[in-house]
Amino acid sequence: MANLTVFTFDWVPEMPRGFVRDVRVRWALEEAALPYRVASVPFGDRGAEHFAHQPFGQVPWLTDGDLSVFESGAILLHLGERSAKLMPTDPRGRTEATEWVFAALNSVEMASLPWALLKFTGNAGDTPAWKFLDDFLKLRLKHMEAVLAGREWLAGSFSVADILMSDVLRLVDRFDGLAEHPACHNYVARATARPAFAKALADQMAHFAAADAARKSRGT
Repeated sequence: MANLTVFTFDWVPEMPRGFVRDVRVRWALEEAALPYRVASVPFGDRGAEHFAHQPFGQVPWLTDGDLSVFESGAILLHLGERSAKLMPTDPRGRTEATEWVFAALNSVEMASLPWALLKFTGNAGDTPAWKFLDDFLKLRLKHMEAVLAGREWLAGSFSVADILMSDVLRLVDRFDGLAEHPACHNYVARATARPAFAKALADQMAHFAAADAARKSRGT
């Protein structure tokens, strides 16, 4: 089996910890019990090699032998090819899981991310821009609520679609944005109760905590 390496930042500020997107990849690898290692790239000084693997200077990316894959959705679909624990094996199930991967990224996260960024930065308030984003997200959540009220997981069995969708919704839940959407809230709770998520999250937090200790020892 080719070596799998997840690349993430060597350090990030406290606010985004637990939500840096390498957690999605770690989670999938833990679910599938695929052996992997984690490598760090500088948060502050993003050099040419970083941009060669990730054209926007972000993380994560995954190397699988001599293959390099960026964007969390693409990485999870790649890993879905490696394990039946991550993708249904029948054509209908695979198609449905793939649909929901793109829905998580293109329909839900496109609404949730700007909403969450305003929450992160303390710029959510009584403004037309905030109202627009809040209403946009609530419309998306209304549709997801109807979907999740009738199923445990998006494509029958747990899959990469659930890793992505629950992680997208988890950020909304962090700011109590699912308070009026109990099916969405319960879905996030089910997903994040899985041992693989707990391991992935704990490992990410430990990674950044170790970076704090190293920076402190250097006096930076």
